[in-house]
Amino acid sequence: MPGTCGLLRLVFCCLLLLANSRADAPPGPGDAPQKPAGATPAPPALTRLQFEISGPATTNPVLRLRGADARRQILVTAQFDNGTLRDYTRHLSYQATPVGIVQVSEAGLITPLADGSAAVTAKTPEGAAANLTVRVEGTKKVRPINFANQIVPIFTKAGCNGGGCHGKSSGQNGFRLSLLGFEPAEDYEHLVKEARGRRLFPASPRNSLLLLKGTATLPHGGGKRFDADSDDYKLLVRWIGQGMPYGSTNDPTVERIEVFPRERTMALNGEQQLVVLAHYTDGSVEDATRSALFEPNDKDMASADNHGYFKVFGQPGDASVMVRYQAKVAVFQAIVPLGAPVEKLPVAKNFIDELVFKKLKKVGMPPSDLCDDSTFIRRAAIDIAGRLPTPQEMKGFLAEKDPAKRDRWIDYLLDSPEYADYFANKWTALLRNKRADGTHARGAFAFHDWVRDSLLENKPYDQFVRAILAASGDIGQNPPVTWYRQVKTPNAQLEDTAQLFLGLRLQCAQCHHHPFEKWSQQDYYSFSAFFSRIGRKSGTQPGEEIIYHKRGMASATNKKTQQTVQPAGLGARSLSLTPDDDPRQALADWLTSKDNPFFARSLVNRYWKHFFNRGIVDPEDDMRETNPPTNPELLDALAKHFVQSGYDLKDLVRAICRSQTYQLSALPNKFNAVDRHNFSRYYPKRLTAEVLFDAVNLVSKAEAKFDGLPAGMRAVELPDNSFNSSSYFLTVFGRPDSSSSCECERSQDASLAQSLHLLNAKEIQEKLAAEQGRAALLATDKTRTDEEKVRELYYWVYAREPDADELKLAQSYLDKKIKAKNEKETTAARRQAYEDILWALINTKEFLFNH
Repeated sequence: MPGTCGLLRLVFCCLLLLANSRADAPPGPGDAPQKPAGATPAPPALTRLQFEISGPATTNPVLRLRGADARRQILVTAQFDNGTLRDYTRHLSYQATPVGIVQVSEAGLITPLADGSAAVTAKTPEGAAANLTVRVEGTKKVRPINFANQIVPIFTKAGCNGGGCHGKSSGQNGFRLSLLGFEPAEDYEHLVKEARGRRLFPASPRNSLLLLKGTATLPHGGGKRFDADSDDYKLLVRWIGQGMPYGSTNDPTVERIEVFPRERTMALNGEQQLVVLAHYTDGSVEDATRSALFEPNDKDMASADNHGYFKVFGQPGDASVMVRYQAKVAVFQAIVPLGAPVEKLPVAKNFIDELVFKKLKKVGMPPSDLCDDSTFIRRAAIDIAGRLPTPQEMKGFLAEKDPAKRDRWIDYLLDSPEYADYFANKWTALLRNKRADGTHARGAFAFHDWVRDSLLENKPYDQFVRAILAASGDIGQNPPVTWYRQVKTPNAQLEDTAQLFLGLRLQCAQCHHHPFEKWSQQDYYSFSAFFSRIGRKSGTQPGEEIIYHKRGMASATNKKTQQTVQPAGLGARSLSLTPDDDPRQALADWLTSKDNPFFARSLVNRYWKHFFNRGIVDPEDDMRETNPPTNPELLDALAKHFVQSGYDLKDLVRAICRSQTYQLSALPNKFNAVDRHNFSRYYPKRLTAEVLFDAVNLVSKAEAKFDGLPAGMRAVELPDNSFNSSSYFLTVFGRPDSSSSCECERSQDASLAQSLHLLNAKEIQEKLAAEQGRAALLATDKTRTDEEKVRELYYWVYAREPDADELKLAQSYLDKKIKAKNEKETTAARRQAYEDILWALINTKEFLFNH
């Protein structure tokens, strides 16, 4: 019996896995890229060495320093005869003449010593040199220290006001700071006036409790945060000695920061000194490099120290660093090319190919070849319609010779009801279509049907979103009001709207300034004001509500300031609405306007992730400034195309799937095995829970049964989450519970529980051994040979022909099972053999993954 998982079955499965060379599985960690073969080229020659002060290198740069506290991190860049730029800042010797005006450290930090003018010369060991003029003034003038501009950044840099230390809401051991220093006035109150001022000792600043604990002179749970000879320590001592001034209301504040360079192409294992400049409201500019915080986005690929020294490791790709100073952020992006020759590229079919191939040339990453027709028909059917192609479709497609057949297959899938079923499955999960109890059934079915019908008729995306956000009425008349059943509060409504339709996570900004973004609490509550006039009353059915606009002025209260705020889009001006205006319509107007910087970009990035298993920005719903796209030109072009198409979702899918980029093979070449950023090949992904469930039923010819639904209904057609509890298969393979608007709720990671379920679960065995199942029908079919039947199994499971070794292996297994049996025993043995073959096929990566 199949449930016994006999020795022969295991042997056959192992042999099949060894023979199956087409799984196109993701490369393992040991699959490193190889360097191009051939003679080693001569190293490039240095042609120029120049200082970069606040922009591209100039011939005679001049640096001005004002005040004794002024510091400036310099950047010296070498240019080579092949056009490449390399940072040489830490590989030079520095000399300043005359002596006594400035001091230059080995790392390139210039510190003023006295007023005057000095010439700084930087030299390589080979003698190449660059010159910089430095003019210093105001060193004798004592400038009062500004708490917000100079002291708070020290706490951020040292980690004192982080969420795991004094920056958490309850503080740490009785001492509390605002998270990341976003509220300096509160920090001043806690530090200077709280606990009777015991933390600071102006009469003897070095004996202040703040410094004794910060230097670990006294026991401190957070350990040592700074050294007693550091500039930060000396600044704190001076501030305490000056009487802990907060600063004048007329003092300038930071308007923005910039990191220099903003982008650079770097070599493998290369390095780059970063310079951070703070621009103040009075027009002044100060170096904030030693006070800023540097956080690489991928610590397996790059590192950055406290002084802005950035280093990439031996892995090609894109790496970025988030730079934070006070409440401002900036991003440095490094492109680390592999440097292999890109000589053979497919012919570009559309703008997607042009921009992807342009990036591949830039980073020296040769793409994989185009996939074959069998791979393409299966890939597109799964990605667009959430199903496997039938043998008839597969054979017809392979037999067709028209070069445009792939385009026609895409169009056929987009016009099919399965497309609407599959993407309705995706959207209803994100829109939280779920049942908390039995009274929610009508709404769940109605909302699902509305989403499916909208996709089937290709309702423009801007109209689709407007219909949901501005929905009013009864579920029976207007099903999108069901969305408001799950997101009941203005906070939940604004957070889901931002994450789902703008790709922005605003949850942090409810309590404090967003730590990785520019959004403040003012932005958060202004956005929530759009949902402040939603009225609810009992509907016609138990457990249902009627949603309506409640007349009145739209507003919200900022919980921090207790001030009333008017509705405003993110980064937009407040709106003046009348009491009769439904603010949700105004929100939809702003959201879907063609110049909205988030709406179209968020959707095209979400769909790109659907097809490529990685967003241009990833995660796909975290499109903050500090999480930059790997291909900005591509993201902008997709968004522009989407807007110009009239927000046509099918057109977007068509453009993506018709591209040569989408049709690249998943098999890596000798260069791109580690590529996860540049889309040089198709990235395999495990089938989603619903698609895999349906695929197992299809290839085994089993019939799915869900309570209260017609027999044979596919899992991708299920209207809501209520069927998860009755299907362990869907649960173990990660079907979402529709409890959030985050794609991350759906899991496509592999697990041991999944493997065990496919290998030995009673549910799987019953499908394979069903009386009217495919194995039973093949065993009793006397009109075809075993070879023909095995071919049919491969058509269903893999959408391809088996190769000679696979046919030989299957035939050998069949012969072994039915050897020396009478007719009755032969039929039973043959049936079990087909069950075993089918069992082995559905446990291969080639079946479990879309490749």
